[in-house]
Amino acid sequence: MNLHEMGKQARWAGRKLASVASEQRTEALSILSEKLLEHAEEILEGNGQDVQRARELGLSEAMLDRLLLNPSRLQGMSDDLRRVAHLPDPLEEIFEERVLPNGLRLHKRRVPLGVLGVIYESRPNVTVDVVGLAIKSGNAVILRGGSETIESNRALIRVIHQALMEAGLPENCVQWIDDPDRKYVYELLQLDEFVDLIIPRGGASLHEFCRKNSRIPVITGGIGICHLFVEESADLEKSLPVILNAKVQRPTVCNALDTLLVQRSIADIFLPEVVRLLGDAGVSFKVDEIAWDILKDYQGIRISRAQPEDFDTEWLSLILGIRVVNDLEEAIEHIAQHSTGHSDGILTQNTALAEKFVQRVDSAAVYVNASTRFTDGGQFGLGAEVAISTQRIHARGPMGLRELTTYKWVVEGMYHVRS
Repeated sequence: MNLHEMGKQARWAGRKLASVASEQRTEALSILSEKLLEHAEEILEGNGQDVQRARELGLSEAMLDRLLLNPSRLQGMSDDLRRVAHLPDPLEEIFEERVLPNGLRLHKRRVPLGVLGVIYESRPNVTVDVVGLAIKSGNAVILRGGSETIESNRALIRVIHQALMEAGLPENCVQWIDDPDRKYVYELLQLDEFVDLIIPRGGASLHEFCRKNSRIPVITGGIGICHLFVEESADLEKSLPVILNAKVQRPTVCNALDTLLVQRSIADIFLPEVVRLLGDAGVSFKVDEIAWDILKDYQGIRISRAQPEDFDTEWLSLILGIRVVNDLEEAIEHIAQHSTGHSDGILTQNTALAEKFVQRVDSAAVYVNASTRFTDGGQFGLGAEVAISTQRIHARGPMGLRELTTYKWVVEGMYHVRS
């Protein structure tokens, strides 16, 4: 496999893609949305082979859940593509128009980033999400999925290429490294001549490898140690379903709740309600010493003392860390020490404290009285996302269409010369 040639083809295809009409890129997504359902049997068959092999290899339930496709998830992927297709075209956006005193007219115009290199694990739906956003925003993409998704991706790429050809777009604007050899990850990270941005989606080790070995800018994120702080003025009855949703609705994803912080003044009455509700849903608990003294006598609920490293763990399962804190300051300090800057929130009726929390907590998404599960491109109205960035440059939070563009200055004059 010649990645240099793939990069060269991606650069050419990306330039062509950026110049085609918005309607043509939109049509490609509409065609792909239909073809996903038309070829559902083929895609699910490939995915079934991947899941079976993953079970035989002993992959965790969290990994299996991320890997699994079914008719409902495939329908969701198709629906997401349609939503992206009908979003405004970011490449039509002109902004910050001005006229200088000398008569020059300036504006900024959005343009694609160019060629994206996306390295990801486990989730075959990422293939479709990334392709949809890349095509709509005029970017070419080189994909490198995990070895555990190889049959799923083979089926998906065949369908994607059919849709591109039917829409009259260059097939090479979407390329896939179909060899699972990890050496190709390193080679992709060296293609700075052709690739403009690397987006890893996976565990901490993948992100660290990309940061240390890439000659290309890397967007990192998607690792979430997420917190909710229940402040003493919170409506406790309404807080319970928020916590349940944040932890249980889909525990294997990055925006699921990992640590619950509860103010000391309400811990005695509130923590038993939390563990009863979540315990019935299959959650087990790692609790600090204060919470242990409150909860240790509860029968039929799996509760253990937390170890120091537990509050630095992204559980990706039905485990919840609990810590009792004295006040807002202690909650903010805990989040500053243990959060990965993904999604953190407060449950409170005190608007002044809510605003203080929002100002002081430096995460990509900060919540007031809502579940952390909303940190998602689709939920934020972006259609989908290529990643959730937890860094400050070039984008933060769910990365949708606009986050896959940069801009250029356009300067219009009347044969101006500089004096």
